[in-house]
Amino acid sequence: MSQDYGTLYLVATPIGNLEDMTFRAVRVLSEVDLIAAEDTRHTLKLLNHYEIKKPLVSYHDNNRISRAKELLQRLKAGENLALVSDAGTPAISDPGEELVAMALQEGITVTAVPGCSASVTALILSGLPTGRFAFEGFLPQKHSERVKFLERLKFEERTLIFYEGPHRVKDMLKDTLAVLGDRRCAAMRELTKRHEEGVRGTLSQVLSHFEQTEPRGEFVIVVEGTQERAFENQKPDYSSLTIEAHVDMYLKQGYERMEAMKLTARDRNLSKREVYALLNRNDDA
Repeated sequence: MSQDYGTLYLVATPIGNLEDMTFRAVRVLSEVDLIAAEDTRHTLKLLNHYEIKKPLVSYHDNNRISRAKELLQRLKAGENLALVSDAGTPAISDPGEELVAMALQEGITVTAVPGCSASVTALILSGLPTGRFAFEGFLPQKHSERVKFLERLKFEERTLIFYEGPHRVKDMLKDTLAVLGDRRCAAMRELTKRHEEGVRGTLSQVLSHFEQTEPRGEFVIVVEGTQERAFENQKPDYSSLTIEAHVDMYLKQGYERMEAMKLTARDRNLSKREVYALLNRNDDA
């Protein structure tokens, strides 16, 4: 690594309450040469609150690759840069992952200034087990893809953490209930703010609450892990199903035909080609 290179600081910022800013975060933002922000207008309010006067440049989903190249050049020229998201820790369901990987590949020092994280904050407030958890971020927007994603988590024993926006939270809860069953759940919003809210209960109870009270704000949804252990030893017996019925079972769950055939092949310890041949043979019969 060249000693002339600058340092990339990943700086966590408050998720709601501005008093959650750390002393180190204020100092680092005051000392760097440039701050890359998901939304410069949003970050400017934070900087003004702490009387920090530093140049800002945007770094968001739409320009993260092209802008990363510019930022790397500035780091290699010896400038120190800070990366912040709108709230919480950068690179967690926010831009930053690619920039970190590219900087490390170039031999640039990357360090974190830790602080707030909405996922961990919601987890410890949920009342659900915190010893082991899996952060899954935002589920796919499309219903069929969301169902497929949830199917893969059906036998996950760890507590599950999701992010969701207000317009999709009811659909997300409906699909999660349908696929995972009526597990314990906590829906957290406005974390650390004056109107912080946590709705706790089973998935059906939380869904019922939001069917009566329109959801507002960004949500962290925490869901209990499965209580069914050793899935490998509990694999369902599909021998009573015909190949056609087996494929149709997955089609009804929202999978495309090729994916349904692939899953059927997995369940029966067959190749996808063998499943395809059996389906065609039955069609020709």
